[in-house]
Amino acid sequence: MIRSLGDLCDYVGVEVQDLPNALQAEKDFPVRVTRSFADRIEKGKPQDPLLLQVLPLAQEVIEVQGFTEDPLEEKQANPVPGLIHKYAGRVLLISNPSCAIHCRYCFRRHFPYDENTPGSQQFAPIIDYLQQDSSIHEVILSGGDPLMSNDKQLAGLINAIAGISHIETLRIHTRLPVVLPERITDDLVKVLASTRLKVVMVIHSNHANELDDTVGFGLGRLWQAGIRLLNQSVLLKGVNEHLDDQLALLRRLHKLDVQPYYLHVLDRTKGTAHFLVEDQEAVQLHNNILGKLSGYLVPKLVREVAHHKNKSLIS
Repeated sequence: MIRSLGDLCDYVGVEVQDLPNALQAEKDFPVRVTRSFADRIEKGKPQDPLLLQVLPLAQEVIEVQGFTEDPLEEKQANPVPGLIHKYAGRVLLISNPSCAIHCRYCFRRHFPYDENTPGSQQFAPIIDYLQQDSSIHEVILSGGDPLMSNDKQLAGLINAIAGISHIETLRIHTRLPVVLPERITDDLVKVLASTRLKVVMVIHSNHANELDDTVGFGLGRLWQAGIRLLNQSVLLKGVNEHLDDQLALLRRLHKLDVQPYYLHVLDRTKGTAHFLVEDQEAVQLHNNILGKLSGYLVPKLVREVAHHKNKSLIS
């Protein structure tokens, strides 16, 4: 794993621009990039769409009106440490606060993980909460990244959730199959395939260049084990705001048996304003995608709004 701005720039053969502010951006949100992901970055290309997702830039330290540390106000939907309950019928469980990669546009880059990191012995309040609310039918494992937990920890948590009769679906939101495909081991597949719960895995890929053959192999193992695969991405200026980029990503996902799910407009998180694609441009792009691909290949264009009971469609 690459853990510093200098090491990342050396690895991909680019120079640090505006060094003082870039270093401040790194201090505010540390660099973390798997070598597997870094190997897919075109060397010597500062504007590579994969590099821009992980490279601290001077723009991050500029204060922009309307960009805040908690744009979705998740702290107000945090009834038990480690659990977020915003939507009817489902809850989000922060099963592991760590990520294998720090995406610079992350909407939880300021989230108080130190207050929301239950250890294996501290999940009891969460399980109690789930047991007491029979309206909850789906548990979403998120983070951080749930696949940063080892297989034993993951199996224990999944078994505890499966022991609650009204829970039907386990959804796992993870970037690891894309940024660290080696994580998809025989043991992990066995853990996910052996539960009574319907398992849905939502991966996160923003650009076709992320989805090399190694990623495809891991996703294929999950699909063959009966795990439904979806993808969500974020619309990011400089990364994937052009039609050709979106078409390439969606066609590649289809080839890998991954169903497009959501295309998110940017959550207005402090430090991310340079990624913003305005709504008018996003809608035009989405309409252009609809004009090029079959409907089942087109993700929903959405925004998440604090206190709303569901994702909001943009049209």
